Amino acid sequence: MDHGGNGSARTGTTIRDPSAVRAVGIVVLVVTALLGTAYALGRSLVPDRPTANVTTGQHYADQPPTEDPDRPTPGDDRSTGPAVAGQDGGASPSGTPTGADGPYGTQTTSGTSQVALTFDDGPDPQYTPQVLALLREHHVRATFCVVGENAQSHPDLIRAIVADGHTLCNHSWNHDVTLGQQSPETIRADLLRTSEAIRAAVPNAPIAYYRQPGGAWTGSVVSVARELGMSPLHWTVDPVDWQTPGASRIAGMVLTNVEPGSVVLLHDAGGDRQGTVDALYEILPALTSRFKVAALPNGAT
Repeated sequence: MDHGGNGSARTGTTIRDPSAVRAVGIVVLVVTALLGTAYALGRSLVPDRPTANVTTGQHYADQPPTEDPDRPTPGDDRSTGPAVAGQDGGASPSGTPTGADGPYGTQTTSGTSQVALTFDDGPDPQYTPQVLALLREHHVRATFCVVGENAQSHPDLIRAIVADGHTLCNHSWNHDVTLGQQSPETIRADLLRTSEAIRAAVPNAPIAYYRQPGGAWTGSVVSVARELGMSPLHWTVDPVDWQTPGASRIAGMVLTNVEPGSVVLLHDAGGDRQGTVDALYEILPALTSRFKVAALPNGAT
């Protein structure tokens, strides 16, 4: 028996073929690439998780504020404040007005089958005259919720509103959406200052309503408004024209949602309101063909 020669041929170590090693490496690389491609393809087919639509607490024009869990609902004992007749002698100074089913007992309807158009934030020298002309053309009277500083700057437009038979509404001095959070004394001073600016243009003008900017009602602002003889006025239909969605969308939202007794929220100031003006070309003839459209009663006797 030969015990000589190369002993490595009989050891446990196997000499690998270099070409086989390369082939295995290539296979591993190909498989890895295929798996990576498959994962990427599968991931692309899975939709991304939708992003939450987060709203901020800031309010523009008359955007309704974020829901307040402490806000009383209609029928809550806190929902109505004292109904004390005050200097303005509002439309319903002796009690809660008809249709007072809004936040804190505010008025949301006309109380009749009539539809009421309301215009907020004016007067404005560019848009208010256009609104007045269109209302006059269609023989419609409306309610104008005016801002005190604008009334002071444009007394001629306040006189034009009253001359055409429209109803006036107090909309605070400078559209302060936080006014309701202030002390009753601060609220009262703001509302009185606004009414004084209106009456500087039209002495003894009845101011039957108050509308809180942003619809940010509180028990305090409702109580003070009523003490001053003004009915707190909310709304039924809000076409969000303050977001400038365009005339066709504004008109469509109004005409789709209006019903007998609706109070429609529109704006004649506070930004670019040409879309609102243009929407009236469609809104007014359509509404007057279906409903009686009238101003809210001004409480004058």
